Amino acid sequence: MRTIKSRRDFERVFFGGRRANHRLVRMTALVDDEGGLGRVAFVAPKRLGNAVFRNRCKRVLREAARLSGLPEDMSQVILVATHATFASSPADVSRAIDTLMRRLGIRQADGASI
Repeated sequence: MRTIKSRRDFERVFFGGRRANHRLVRMTALVDDEGGLGRVAFVAPKRLGNAVFRNRCKRVLREAARLSGLPEDMSQVILVATHATFASSPADVSRAIDTLMRRLGIRQADGASI
């Protein structure tokens, strides 16, 4: 799984992308017309809690992203954990990610990528 690592790339997605929220996860996505490989970033802000709490949230997000087929080609996605992410299963978060991707127009209702 390719991840967004540089600050410049992270800010480009964060400030240029579209946002959608769900109770379990928040998503910011940017679709590139250049045809590059997709990348994903996992964020758990310090306001959520201590390091153990945040690390568990990121593990759940990583597994949920794997289950939902992220990263999609030509898309860069930032997944942000919420308080509800900690107690949720990766399958529940994966369904939330799929819903957000359809809402943002990255994935069609039948599961095909755009």
